[in-house]
Amino acid sequence: MRPLNVLSVTSEIFPIIKTGGLADVAGALPSALATEGVRVITLVPGYPAVLRALEGSEIVHRYPGFFGGSASLLSGKAGDLDLFVIDAPHLFDRPGSPYLTPDGQDWPDNARRFAALARAAADIGQGVAPGFVPDVVHAHDWQAGLVPIYLSLAEGPRPVTVMTIHNIAFQGVFPPYLLLELGLPASTFTIDGVEYYGQIGFLKAGLQHADRITTVSPTYAKEIQTPEGGMGLDGLLRFRTTAVSGILNGIDDKVWDPSADRGLTQTYDRDNLDVRMANKEALQKRIGLRQDPDVMLFGVVSRLSEQKGLDLVLASLSRLLAGGAQLALLGSGDRTLEDSFRTASIVHPGQIGCFFGYDEGLAHLIQGGSDALLVPSRFEPCGLTQLCAMRYGCVPIVSRVGGLADTVIDANEMAIAAGVATGFQFGPVALSPLTDAIDRAKALWRDMPAWRRLQGNGMGADVSWRRPARQYADLYRSCLST
Repeated sequence: MRPLNVLSVTSEIFPIIKTGGLADVAGALPSALATEGVRVITLVPGYPAVLRALEGSEIVHRYPGFFGGSASLLSGKAGDLDLFVIDAPHLFDRPGSPYLTPDGQDWPDNARRFAALARAAADIGQGVAPGFVPDVVHAHDWQAGLVPIYLSLAEGPRPVTVMTIHNIAFQGVFPPYLLLELGLPASTFTIDGVEYYGQIGFLKAGLQHADRITTVSPTYAKEIQTPEGGMGLDGLLRFRTTAVSGILNGIDDKVWDPSADRGLTQTYDRDNLDVRMANKEALQKRIGLRQDPDVMLFGVVSRLSEQKGLDLVLASLSRLLAGGAQLALLGSGDRTLEDSFRTASIVHPGQIGCFFGYDEGLAHLIQGGSDALLVPSRFEPCGLTQLCAMRYGCVPIVSRVGGLADTVIDANEMAIAAGVATGFQFGPVALSPLTDAIDRAKALWRDMPAWRRLQGNGMGADVSWRRPARQYADLYRSCLST
């Protein structure tokens, strides 16, 4: 098989800039694809953190006028990542997250900022960067949604385009008066172009014009083609159903490795799970829980939102905490949920510990110290936290949706007898099924030999990028052969 050149286009990338799972995917997939004969260079915006991380950079193209100011396209490395970076201070040199102001509002010029990302990607697709002409341009989420339409308007040969949906709830919808400012002719403002319920839809444009569409689990690929899961785009996705496929995410099994994780008090593997208890003790101390090795400890590592089902966790607390069980929570998001968990930690001192924000080291300690991880999402494209939990012997309790359904094998009687169970599933996503799953987990936890087998099954599962990388490489090559 001949080597392939792929341009990955993303608005965030681990370990440089991260708000969610997109960054983890964008950061881990290039090295996994290298073993499949695929060279990946990733295009990212020139946020301050990105420019600080960039090594050996050189200017490969200049833009005298680029969405409101001058800009340069840089080439360089950040650790093992090969990067193109848009150095456009008027668009990206600012505080706050990649998408939000410091006070939590969308940047008012987000349409221009991420149109610039897509425009630069299309230019690279057309050969503007010397020495690199991609066979495939792989666009991630709405921030890169205009890449396929920009390339469809270009003259001459163009690369294959793949559009990946990481979460269809986020679509990038903007006012129609921006059309010409974004470099899109009036003829594109149609149902077959960028028009989306009278607005400009970035993700919609990508789904309309990409050669192939992927999402991050097979079940989610089916769910988004229904009115309940498609968030207004289900009709388009059903129309393009032959172009849609689901490829499960993986995790970086070098970053997430309990046998070598310096963030843990005690490293371990599936053959010496007893020493894992030291991490439980450290987690209890770190997050203000009562020091007791003999109570079941539940963990949550999540954005706090109704999508993630965290309101159901609040509603389940009386059952969850019964018998002295504990909850360690790491996350941020909805202020009402934050306040409710803060109040719950005061009402149940020593049983509930919360850290509001994000701390990568604490995320690892929760996975390495909790007995079980709660992931009760109402919808979940793939989910990475349950994969990390399995890798760390932290048994996941998940709703039967999206990638959660695809990755966790429920500990029902037959699966336990067959020795294949890795966690607990529940459905529908409601309070009673969740508390039933919690009760099932508590009952099995009291049978420690059975619980150890469940932990070992999860730790033995291949949650790495090896299999997904092969599937992406096969997808790229199938696009080029048609």
